[in-house]
Amino acid sequence: MKKLRILIADDHAIVRFGISTLINSTGDMEVTAMASNGEEAVETARRLAPDIVIMDLMMLKKDGIAATQEIKESLPETKILLLTTFSTSDGIAAALKAGASGAILKSSENDELISALRRIAAGESVISDEVADLLCCDPPLPPLSHRQIQILEEMAKGRSSKEIADKLKLQKDSVDKYVHNLMRKINASSRTEAVAIALKKRLLDI
Repeated sequence: MKKLRILIADDHAIVRFGISTLINSTGDMEVTAMASNGEEAVETARRLAPDIVIMDLMMLKKDGIAATQEIKESLPETKILLLTTFSTSDGIAAALKAGASGAILKSSENDELISALRRIAAGESVISDEVADLLCCDPPLPPLSHRQIQILEEMAKGRSSKEIADKLKLQKDSVDKYVHNLMRKINASSRTEAVAIALKKRLLDI
């Protein structure tokens, strides 16, 4: 019987080793390569065309979302399973939209990971109960523009509309309009709540 060929992409060596040991003990699948960052994952996948890539979301050089998109563009038949500790839904939702076939948490039991790989190989989509709950209770935000992120960052620093306008070389009325539209977009009832949402979603580089 032909074994499923698996590529593991994770920036922690101990995670790669543990998953590899588990997979290689199954008899019907094998780890053919491992990658320590997203860039390496894309390069290795293009070279080896594995059946499935186990993809971490948070990696150096290229995150799991970008890596997923690039792999699926080059290798549409390769399946991708997200394995993550991500605490918000946005990254998971973005990677699923980019073409991932499923998502489970790193805290999942060994049997759940193996079952997910087999089901994905059979053409199923696999979303663990924990991830489904996360997507339901913490829905992803709509995309924000670069200017909206800038406004949020300044709001997080406690700056007023006038101060933000001076900093970004805008009119105060323009800043007020940005803030109003931004709060409506992310369903925030106040500036404080808007900043809290942005921090929870890890949108701000501050």
